Amino acid sequence: MLISSAYAASASPAPEWTSFLPLVVIFVLFWFMLIRPQMKQAKEQRRMLEALQKGDEVITAGGIVGKVTKVGDAYVSIEIAPEISINVQKQTVQTLLPKGTIKSI
Repeated sequence: MLISSAYAASASPAPEWTSFLPLVVIFVLFWFMLIRPQMKQAKEQRRMLEALQKGDEVITAGGIVGKVTKVGDAYVSIEIAPEISINVQKQTVQTLLPKGTIKSI
């Protein structure tokens, strides 16, 4: 009995902070794999919307392809066919196309 109690007394418990280590590792992985890329993409989208100007060719979130004819604070006018323009919210503009893309479609 003396040997078993001496062995049990020499084993020290793990520090308390080691139980939180897996949670910290998971959070760091989520940060670098999910949160950070999303924040970067949102920043690029915001920058693209601020730089939007007349004559740019765009695609909206609904799949409408057209040329920007007027840019306001909250709305953008897009020409989808000759003499046909629609007004959409600026946030719905999803992609800025290279010049001349509409003619090649």
